[in-house]
Amino acid sequence: MDAPHSVGVWTVMAMQKEKNSSVVYSTDQGRMCPGCGHPVPKCACAAKRAAPKGDGIVRISRQTKGRKGKGVSLITGVPLPLEGLEALAKQLKQRCGAGGAVKDGVIEIQGDHRDVLALELKSRGYTVKLAGG
Repeated sequence: MDAPHSVGVWTVMAMQKEKNSSVVYSTDQGRMCPGCGHPVPKCACAAKRAAPKGDGIVRISRQTKGRKGKGVSLITGVPLPLEGLEALAKQLKQRCGAGGAVKDGVIEIQGDHRDVLALELKSRGYTVKLAGG
């Protein structure tokens, strides 16, 4: 009768702990993917991730909040995966002659380059709106 319960409570807890834990960062390889356990650049599940869904409109806004008065142009709603966003950001930074970054699916370009960015993105076939004031 005790056959189903023959595994001790501590063994079950240890098995659950192993199942729920994973390496997040390795000093040898950097950030690790929580899904597949490989280093992020060699992630096996990254190809499965789709582009974020939106309404199909790329919005360009300007923000100075939390940046000590320095303005940044923010580009949101671009339907590309992370690798595509990074490549597009690099080309847009070169076009504007400014620095920038990709953070949480948003392209940030240093300075107020909304008009140049809008023209460039329209020439690439995106529907573009200038958002904010």
